[in-house]
Amino acid sequence: MRNWMLVLLAALLLHPAGMRASGPDEAGRPRLVVGLVVDQMRWDYLYRYYDKFGEGGFRRLMRDGFSCENLMIDYLPTITAVGHTSIFTGTVPSIHGITGNSFTLRSTGQTVNCVGDDREHTVGSTSHSGERSPRRMMVTTVTDELRLATNFRSRVVGVAQKDRAAILPAGHTANAAYWFDSKTGRWVTSSYYMEQLPSWLEAYNRTDPARRLLAGGWNTLLPISRYTQSAADDQPYELPIGKGIRPAFPFDTAALLDREGYGVVTNTPFGNTMTVEVAKQVLEHERLGQGTETDFLTVSFSSTDALGHLLGVNAVEIEDTYLRLDRDLADFLAYLDEHVGQGQYTVFLTADHGGPHHARFLQEHGIPAGEWNAKEVVAALDSVARVRFGVDAVVQGIASYQVLLRRAKLDSLNIYAPMKEALADYLRTRPEVAYVVDLDNGASLSLVPQSIRERIVNGYHRERSGDLQVVLHPGWYDAAFGRVNHGVWCAYDSHLPLLFMGWGVRPGKTRREVHMTDIAATVAALLHIQMPSGCVGRPIEEAFAD
Repeated sequence: MRNWMLVLLAALLLHPAGMRASGPDEAGRPRLVVGLVVDQMRWDYLYRYYDKFGEGGFRRLMRDGFSCENLMIDYLPTITAVGHTSIFTGTVPSIHGITGNSFTLRSTGQTVNCVGDDREHTVGSTSHSGERSPRRMMVTTVTDELRLATNFRSRVVGVAQKDRAAILPAGHTANAAYWFDSKTGRWVTSSYYMEQLPSWLEAYNRTDPARRLLAGGWNTLLPISRYTQSAADDQPYELPIGKGIRPAFPFDTAALLDREGYGVVTNTPFGNTMTVEVAKQVLEHERLGQGTETDFLTVSFSSTDALGHLLGVNAVEIEDTYLRLDRDLADFLAYLDEHVGQGQYTVFLTADHGGPHHARFLQEHGIPAGEWNAKEVVAALDSVARVRFGVDAVVQGIASYQVLLRRAKLDSLNIYAPMKEALADYLRTRPEVAYVVDLDNGASLSLVPQSIRERIVNGYHRERSGDLQVVLHPGWYDAAFGRVNHGVWCAYDSHLPLLFMGWGVRPGKTRREVHMTDIAATVAALLHIQMPSGCVGRPIEEAFAD
């Protein structure tokens, strides 16, 4: 009896939590990894709004975690689908194949959605919003590698308002990905993952979450006089968050939903709140972080991007959205503490791209900037083709600052190469254009600065990229439909936050340059698993606890 008691005492001393089954901690891994992506969050927002943040959200991540102060995107274009893919694959578009939110296949001339898949059907609504899958992504993600490393015992779920922001980070082997169907107001998924929504998500949908969150309207969280990082409310160049609604507080969001439909929730901070609600539902009902293997949850916040396109950087609505997101993050981190355990999970927060100031705001303050109208440029290019070669309609379009030519048509006339040269020469005469690169001709990169040259090469995919890459001068962007657009190489689009916190992470910061492709490599090293199949990044070793 005495010997038995000694053995029990020794076991309890070795395992203070008691005689529980071996879990991720004993395997050198946390119970849960959470990857947070804030769509269109510039790095400087961490400090721009710092004095108004609470203690439990961004400040907690900065105080208790490790901050990479100089994270840069190392490819073009800097847009949503490419960013989410590069974060979780650790590689660039030339390798992972996601070159845009949509892209044109050179072999067929067909333009496709980056996650579109007509082999699948919607689960959870009657719309087409679930005809999606990750099949167009050509490499594995760090979430895939975790599944492979645990022989698929780890569970992986992606959550976002945007389909691509839920699907691409979760990878090919995810257990589920859920996104918001703006036509029906329901959270849905694809038959790629399952044939029926889980009962907990059906129950959540029955609460009509967007309508519930918009019912109280939207006014500033703080007295409007405290929004000192913003221009005066309702600038003439800001676009409305709904038809006929001036961008000025307060907003009757309930009436706006009734008039315009559920999609309007994305133009408010309550879209982010709804995303946190779904993420918490996933944690509770799928019991992520409760098993014997490490699980992975990816969460993307999309309202920040929708509002950035409408308003630019300096709007009161943007400042208020980040203050509300800070509260949502604090709530979510507290939930993780309670349901997974403080110190038992690892979380990282980053962005898929940044965003520029409104060009007209910059112009008002004497800063070089301008709005580029891609549709007008297409018409001008077609005019050049007509005058020089007697051929009409040779330009299929301009997407992500790449000119797409109707190559089959030009090849049949044996004028593809001279046509490209003539159009490139014309583009170089335009005052807003800094460089034009023939994407099939590496020699055309010789006059482009090395850092921009590398980003163009990293972003080029032979089958999925355009024919000519246009690089505008800093401060200029494609102002399609009057919107403020990201996508260029400049720091405002490519310098992003990166914060790690929790299990395996030491508090601190680094100011050396790291790259978006380093994130997946760092997470893989932290978990002691293989890097994704196309990974070109390197672990950020300073972030690791000893």
